[in-house]
Amino acid sequence: MVKQAECVEFLQWCLPQLRMRWPGFRKVRSQVCKRIGRRIGELGLEDFGAYRKYVESHAEEWMRLDAMCRITISRFFRDQGVFEALETEVFPALASAAIERGDRALRIWSCGCASGEEVYAVIVLWELRVSERNPWLDLEVIATDADPRMLERAQRGVYDAGSVRELPIDLRRSAFEGVAAPYRVRNRIREQVSWSCQDVRDATPPGPFDLILCRNLVLTYFDEELQLEVMKRVVEALRHGGALVIGSHENLPPHDIGCDPWMASLPIYRRVG
Repeated sequence: MVKQAECVEFLQWCLPQLRMRWPGFRKVRSQVCKRIGRRIGELGLEDFGAYRKYVESHAEEWMRLDAMCRITISRFFRDQGVFEALETEVFPALASAAIERGDRALRIWSCGCASGEEVYAVIVLWELRVSERNPWLDLEVIATDADPRMLERAQRGVYDAGSVRELPIDLRRSAFEGVAAPYRVRNRIREQVSWSCQDVRDATPPGPFDLILCRNLVLTYFDEELQLEVMKRVVEALRHGGALVIGSHENLPPHDIGCDPWMASLPIYRRVG
């Protein structure tokens, strides 16, 4: 059994060296602790103290540890107010701007897409509630994540009942084959996504994008210096006037990165300047 106190002490030691921040992991530490506990067992070590010594003497283990610190919690329509705002405010504004430019598609990037719930929710929202008012516009959707196993799960598009419980019933019927769990995303929706195994700390897909969803990753788990580095590059990939969505409990770095609030009550920003 994983000893939580020992794991917390270990995380508070290792996370800063991975350029991550302990406060972001406080509520989700059990997921990471279980992974590290299994790794300790694989290595035949006694406890977290022994594993710390192992990490200190095996440089290659830091990469393994970094991978174990990826949080994979996700669900459809997480932060429902954000999706309602996308439908009523953000998508119409982005569509109008795209039409004015003469574009034929809106480009969307889901950064840290995990198992794909966010990506599919955005597509089905556009398809069922927005596209009929903008029939001349398509979506071009790119989804990236550093974890190849999560990307594989996302591409399969199969989810249990808990993952879809917040998804409105009309969107659920449109998104999935069948009416009971396990729910499988329809082929026509899955085929709209271009998936890429990419770590946002190292690279970003080529922009510009009209909408970037960067939620519950950079601004939750990375340390402040790394947050600023990454978010500057994320915003650079955003079209002027485009929308940036972050997590409901997150804040942008306390520096000017070229974004103003789109709506005061929601974590949605617009690139300006």
